[in-house]
Amino acid sequence: MQAHQVDGIKRDHFKIFQQRAYLNSCSQGALADEVRTAYTLYLDQLEEFGSLWESWVGVQEDVRTQLAKVFSTQGDQVAVTTSASAAVNAIASCFDFRNGPNKVITTSLEFPTVGQIWHAQERNGAQVVHVPADLDNRLPAERVAAAIDENTAIVSVTHVCYRNGAMNDIKAIVEVAHERGVPVLVDAYQSTGAVPIDFENLGADFLVGGVLKYMLSSPGIGFALVNNKTVSELVPTTTGWFAARDIFSMDIAAYDPAKDARRFEAGTPNVPSLYAAQAGLKFLLEVGVENAWRVSSELHSQLRAGILDMGGKCATPEGDDEHGPMLAVKTTDEHALVNAMAQDNVVVSSRDGNLRISPHFYNNSEDVDMALRSIAKNRHLLFTH
Repeated sequence: MQAHQVDGIKRDHFKIFQQRAYLNSCSQGALADEVRTAYTLYLDQLEEFGSLWESWVGVQEDVRTQLAKVFSTQGDQVAVTTSASAAVNAIASCFDFRNGPNKVITTSLEFPTVGQIWHAQERNGAQVVHVPADLDNRLPAERVAAAIDENTAIVSVTHVCYRNGAMNDIKAIVEVAHERGVPVLVDAYQSTGAVPIDFENLGADFLVGGVLKYMLSSPGIGFALVNNKTVSELVPTTTGWFAARDIFSMDIAAYDPAKDARRFEAGTPNVPSLYAAQAGLKFLLEVGVENAWRVSSELHSQLRAGILDMGGKCATPEGDDEHGPMLAVKTTDEHALVNAMAQDNVVVSSRDGNLRISPHFYNNSEDVDMALRSIAKNRHLLFTH
């Protein structure tokens, strides 16, 4: 088959493809040469100059600007955090569940960090309600709407389910929540960098994620997008020096948080990871998320067709706008199949009895063919009935 390729971007920037078909971007993006070089630059500068305050503060602001470009928004709506968990915790700390609405509407699809953070707020008076999704992890917006009442403080929902790649209609959920005056937090970790997202058009109040998957970077940097028009009155109690309106005032006698999204930050960021994030985001912006989505969508379709041809079953919804780049394949032993494919130099992952295959723009049809050959060789591990 003809190889898929993004114009102007060479696959040889990613050394892993010299040895393996890497199809596991839903867990960790492939390492680009530019990201490795960024770590070396940080260490070289540290060795030469010692303190790098002026350098890394500039890198942090560049990362903020790059994230704003990815989501077609403004830098003052971007908080740079150490993880998505840190971002969600800061957002959760805005709510006084004992003296106001205390219901948190979330779903059965959430990644553990999100569910656990909201349940931790039960000690502060929160009441957490999980709206159940369908068996294929589709979640109608009407079902979320039915759970919202006058006691609802926030709706917290994933964009793409980490279990099987099912994608929710976030705009529809935002609309029904806003009709009732309820803000919406979106966990977009499994879609950022892979699926085009216009934060302004989406209308969500918060969107959180991290850069280590489809955004080509490494652990240690997360972010929160904050809608300045809708949630300016929400101020976190989880905070730190870099969340202050004026970090150089060195004031220890008062809490004076920034007026923009920076109020959701905390202390010193993960500085080495900022350098990696800067390089990875630069690479992604050069490719373009729309181009990445086009390539991964084509490869997703090729994978699905190949699995069905060999009698396998896909656990990921097939409809347009109902899935991210990940394809989940039903198995009888997902761990055995992941290990067997690793022996064939094909890197994938698993969850909930399914094989997870997640292409990105740096993959091509040869990678998919290699994966399908390996699965066919181990067809006895597929669920086929």
